[in-house]
Amino acid sequence: MTIKPPTEPGSVITHVTPVKRDVTYDHRAQQAAMPITVHHRDGSTTKSLMVLTPDQMELYAIQLEQVIAKRTTAREQGLQ
Repeated sequence: MTIKPPTEPGSVITHVTPVKRDVTYDHRAQQAAMPITVHHRDGSTTKSLMVLTPDQMELYAIQLEQVIAKRTTAREQGLQ
């Protein structure tokens, strides 16, 4: 993993996306690790991990369920 210092050109992060790989769970640390790609303003990318606590996992699971339901409703109404 490469970490870019904030003063380096292109170090500004625009967004992150999940990598199509399995999320791992460390029961000892009680954390999940999701592989992600970090996208920088200059178009470069960096691979990293997003580490989630149990509370964060539950919150994001609820939020994802809600947005999936909204997407399904929109499709049923012909909005997509």
